[in-house]
Amino acid sequence: MDGARAGARAMARQDPRGTAVAAARQAAPRGASVAVSRDGDLVRVEVVARSPGPRALGLGLRLRAEAVAMAEETVGVGA
Repeated sequence: MDGARAGARAMARQDPRGTAVAAARQAAPRGASVAVSRDGDLVRVEVVARSPGPRALGLGLRLRAEAVAMAEETVGVGA
């Protein structure tokens, strides 16, 4: 899903968390959940959405995508 990539890119650029979540939601399927986190130099965005299809037939699968990027302020530091 493009939402994870869009959110990770925004987080890597140091955009505010709310802006990154909004970017992820805009590119993700409607109703998707978005989680953002940072661990040291890495930013991580996870998007989870239900797949389209007849849930009455038991086909209501959850799709998950995750994107990880290096925070831009850390690129080249110490090199």
